[in-house]
Amino acid sequence: MSGPINKILVYVDGSEESVSASMYAIALAKTTGAAITAVYVVNTRALQDLVKARIFLEVEQEEYHRDLDADAERYLNHVQKLADQKVVPLKTVKVSGTVHREIKNMIKEDEFDLLVLGGIGQIRSRRDEFLNESERAMRSAPCPVIVVKDEDRVWDMFESLK
Repeated sequence: MSGPINKILVYVDGSEESVSASMYAIALAKTTGAAITAVYVVNTRALQDLVKARIFLEVEQEEYHRDLDADAERYLNHVQKLADQKVVPLKTVKVSGTVHREIKNMIKEDEFDLLVLGGIGQIRSRRDEFLNESERAMRSAPCPVIVVKDEDRVWDMFESLK
């Protein structure tokens, strides 16, 4: 591989938008020969904030963390199956921490050439913008970023791959 895109990182968060982003990244990897990694970040910062706000007790935090771990495994397995359908090698990674920081660290450490994100929802306030981890990842990524939109078009493109 000697093109401009050799290593792709796709962020999976369980949303439909992140599944579409994964499908797009798989198609891109298949057509460019790039290596692809799907990452799910268990947002421990959000869990800590819920405990600090007394919305969760510590015991509930641990239970919720286990649920998030199970969600991560389920969504990463789904993306793995999508890649297997198109015979595209895919590495899956589950990490815990603050989403945008973990993504930024992975990009730097593993020298990814491209970050692929699902469509970012409408920002209604500055607070929403601050809390939207995909938005923060997009802004802080030290590499080019593709934000995938038009899920129907992505689905058609993915299905047409041989």
